Amino acid sequence: MKRKFLILIGDGMADWPIASLGNRTPLEAAEIPNLDFMASHGALGMVQVVPKDMYPGSDVSNLSIIGYDPREVYTGRSPLEAASMGIELAKDDVAVRCNIVTLRNDGADTEMEDFSAGHISSAESAELLKTLQARIDDSPPQGGEFAGIRFHPGVSYRNLMVWPDGKDAVETTPPHDIHGKKITEYLPRGEGAEVLLDLMATSREVFEEHPINGKRRAEGKLPGNSIWLWGQGKAPRITPFAEKYGLSGSVVAAVDLIKGIGVYCGLEIIQVPGATGYIDTNYRGKAEYALQELETKDFVLIHVEAPDEAGHNGSAPDKVRAIERIDREMLSLLLPRAREGGDLAILLLPDHPTPVAIRTHAQEPVPFVFYPAPGGMAIFPGKRYTEADARSCGQFVETGTRLIGHLFGRG
Repeated sequence: MKRKFLILIGDGMADWPIASLGNRTPLEAAEIPNLDFMASHGALGMVQVVPKDMYPGSDVSNLSIIGYDPREVYTGRSPLEAASMGIELAKDDVAVRCNIVTLRNDGADTEMEDFSAGHISSAESAELLKTLQARIDDSPPQGGEFAGIRFHPGVSYRNLMVWPDGKDAVETTPPHDIHGKKITEYLPRGEGAEVLLDLMATSREVFEEHPINGKRRAEGKLPGNSIWLWGQGKAPRITPFAEKYGLSGSVVAAVDLIKGIGVYCGLEIIQVPGATGYIDTNYRGKAEYALQELETKDFVLIHVEAPDEAGHNGSAPDKVRAIERIDREMLSLLLPRAREGGDLAILLLPDHPTPVAIRTHAQEPVPFVFYPAPGGMAIFPGKRYTEADARSCGQFVETGTRLIGHLFGRG
């Protein structure tokens, strides 16, 4: 019987104790019988997914989980998203993440009110960018600093800009890191910053009176009144997964970042109807499609964005619900294959914590669980899948890139 392998990533699932949950984390508060079974019958522990000298972004962490050292292959978030969108970057092109955000004027200062413009729809976002593209095409500033710049609509607030001959060393800040903060000290800086600043200023002029935002305001929704540019980088060089591990594989994900990692790794990207990259995603559909892929593939990566979005939104109830739906609608289908079929090994973990208290990513270890337990790892009966129980086991993996070796029996 040929062994099959699956990694399920609950993005941002780990957290800190929350007062409204009785000083429990969402994992502690959630009803998760399948995860708890895995924890008490498999191998539970903690892992430092992201190198301590790197920002704990989903790009770096997910590369690490599938065994690629981000210090060697990571060039930036946006080139990965470009690959997912079918955008081929020339040698000197710089891809830049382009969020549609809501900025709020507070006297002399401007504040980041919402990094997603109230989870603006893909159609609305595309229409705003279409108008912005027309403005910079029709009225290029003196010197042609916007020459060749193209905007590419993505999913909801997550869009992309391609900057020919751009400056990938410019310093930028993820907008989800500065919720409720004054933006002045977080604006782009360094070589090339003036281009990004001018584009952001132009977007505010274009978006302010745009019909899309007039309609959103009338409906009581947040306006998408600016772009926020960040996560820039040039195309990376990544060894194909099949060459690295000798295994075929697929990626089941909704967000362009994870699909882009799959593209660069040569994995097949599986589109699941109703997969939104938000808390209303098609959890069950993702599990069903993953099981279908395992009929012909050796390995499947499933990524679920929902817990991360709940953390960024500061919603403990939504985070608990997302975790419970992963357990009820996904693991109820996947776990029997591992328990009864005997040919499937599962690794489940978050890529990083996204604590509700701070509404952004934290740089600290996260709980992992293997089922069944791989060779060389201990089983701790009676444990739950929680941060505290995972720490109490004393089973610690220092480097995230080592996890996949344990999964494949090569650890």
